[in-house]
Amino acid sequence: MHDFIRLRLSARVITRNPLSAYKNSLRQVNCDHPTISILRSRLWPFWLAAALLSLTLLSVQARDSFRLDRDLLDSVEQKYGRQAKQRLLDWQNLINDDQSANDLEKLIKVNVFFNQQEFISDLLLWKDTDYWATPVEFLAQNGGDCEDFSIAKYFTLKKLGIDEEKLNLTYAKAVKLDQAHMVVTYYAQPNAEPLILDNLDQSIKPASERPDLLPVFSFNGIGLWLAKERGRGKLVGTSSRYKHWQDLQGRMPAGLN
Repeated sequence: MHDFIRLRLSARVITRNPLSAYKNSLRQVNCDHPTISILRSRLWPFWLAAALLSLTLLSVQARDSFRLDRDLLDSVEQKYGRQAKQRLLDWQNLINDDQSANDLEKLIKVNVFFNQQEFISDLLLWKDTDYWATPVEFLAQNGGDCEDFSIAKYFTLKKLGIDEEKLNLTYAKAVKLDQAHMVVTYYAQPNAEPLILDNLDQSIKPASERPDLLPVFSFNGIGLWLAKERGRGKLVGTSSRYKHWQDLQGRMPAGLN
């Protein structure tokens, strides 16, 4: 391989018509409780549908917990303009309105969204040789370097419910550019060949289809790994050893860590 490879129900059958048995059991209940009255009614299927819909809405509301602070949005608008504020609102909606059926749909959606931003070097944008921007800073500026693209994707995918154990931020050497480069790597299984989310290549591809990237090390909120072929490689410690990571965590907007 190439360089990146990383309730119970029990029941007794009492009738061939379970719905009939259910109705008979309700008739035997001597109770004036409103719930029993609803169940005895011919309209009970509609009440049941309404109840299921309510539960669905409640679950969506519970997931929609990411809200950017209003003062933050106003501050971004004042400093960077209305379009910058709208980019942040679009990001918020991307998270809260997500109806993806699986991880791959989430990966594609997030990759496409953030790859609309422009590549801008840290030196030009921040007057710093290596500044890691938060997703808010990245979107407000409408651009950033490879770390900023990757960081925004990583934390957004986490917020969409992808297990952190499946996600890494991976440093690699971009062979054609002859320079360090960061991407997001996604592992469907611990030892699987990862998928690469990158701002240099708009398509999400398996690591074996990216010979232009030579991994060096990878990390997430759980650990830090030295590269070993196409997997996570050898665990050498926790990401807390990485100063840039610690600094970034302290600047993250509420609800995104």
